[in-house]
Amino acid sequence: MNMLIKGGRVIDPSQKIDDTLDVLVENGLIKQVGKGLQAPADAKVVDAAGKYVVPGLIDMHVHLRDPGLEYKEDIISGTRAAVSGGFTSVCCMPNTKPTIDNKAVASYIINKSQSDGFCNVFPVGSITYGLSGDRMAEMGELKESGCVAVSDDGRPVTNSELMMRSLQYAAGIGIMVISHAEELELVGEGVMNEGFTSTELGLKGIPRVAEDIATVRDIMLAEYTGTPIHIAHVSTKGSVRIIREAKARGVKVTCETAPHYFTLTDDAVRGYNTNAKMNPPLREADDLSAIKQGLQDGTIDCIATDHAPHHIDEKDVEFNVAMNGIIGLETSLPLSLNLVREGVLTLNQLIEKMSCNPSNILGLNRGSLQAGAPADITLFDLEREWTVEADKLASKSKNSPWLGQKMKGVAMATIVSGTLKFER
Repeated sequence: MNMLIKGGRVIDPSQKIDDTLDVLVENGLIKQVGKGLQAPADAKVVDAAGKYVVPGLIDMHVHLRDPGLEYKEDIISGTRAAVSGGFTSVCCMPNTKPTIDNKAVASYIINKSQSDGFCNVFPVGSITYGLSGDRMAEMGELKESGCVAVSDDGRPVTNSELMMRSLQYAAGIGIMVISHAEELELVGEGVMNEGFTSTELGLKGIPRVAEDIATVRDIMLAEYTGTPIHIAHVSTKGSVRIIREAKARGVKVTCETAPHYFTLTDDAVRGYNTNAKMNPPLREADDLSAIKQGLQDGTIDCIATDHAPHHIDEKDVEFNVAMNGIIGLETSLPLSLNLVREGVLTLNQLIEKMSCNPSNILGLNRGSLQAGAPADITLFDLEREWTVEADKLASKSKNSPWLGQKMKGVAMATIVSGTLKFER
């Protein structure tokens, strides 16, 4: 499809563009960005007046649950949720059934997403077979089959020698290792953040240091081997400080946080709200402030959702036995736009963290409106208000702590490889 997007405020940090411009798309690629562009006779004209036009948003941490757990989510519903939230690309984590630890599963995901999906899907392979933590998967085969990173997300690699060898091997073939930083011995039977709220509710707590210690170990291994590492779902003030100091030393470390960690505290658990149960758990106000500071000073490179759909039967149970995780693809943009309203980030910085940086970290060749780039484009309205309603969410699962709440800012159109995949 050829397309002319007219009169929107175009923001592209990769080219330092911030102006009212037109974007011309031909044959699935960006042809030109400029003023007063003329549409070819066969082009669809999209009026973007009053809207922002940015490189397609990229979520580098989602759980699509496909294959094996399709009752929670599948590639069709998950990518539909992605485009309705403004995402043109998602990276899916390997804790499926079977695990993404071989070419067959990775190829299945890529083929299904290309035939039935609404956006680009990039698989993340597992570091170890079956997420067992005891035997390294064939990373070379995973990369050749289309995986853009490896991770045992959902579980840490507890064996330090195996994690070190994995970093060395990954560096040799040019694939990123994503760390799930968690010291399981300190987590124990904990179900929420350890603090005043957990004591008051009578729930076993998870101390912040369970994340901090694991973050230190993996950064030290990356520093020792001289190889890059990416730390997933950063939630504590300690991890932010540790990563900041490592970057200052020149360690090749990047990291992400999720909207719930700069929006909610563990007070959201009150009432034993299982839609506020996740891993890492929601922390306290000083952690939330540190996350915002880390985003502002560049310590935290990316915003990712950790979109984790669960069936209602897995959440509508006692807090101790409820599954960890919340959905986030359709609420990430408005929650992240609040950072701009609060003065934590500029709009340019936000787009860097939600598009340019994830692409650069994983080598996706996305995150730019440069001529010749794939025409992955998001249009959003900064001011439009809407209410999160379960029956209107595209995700199969509805486990969101924001159900019934008003949001400000929403994706209006999502274009993937030049094709309009979503329009509000």
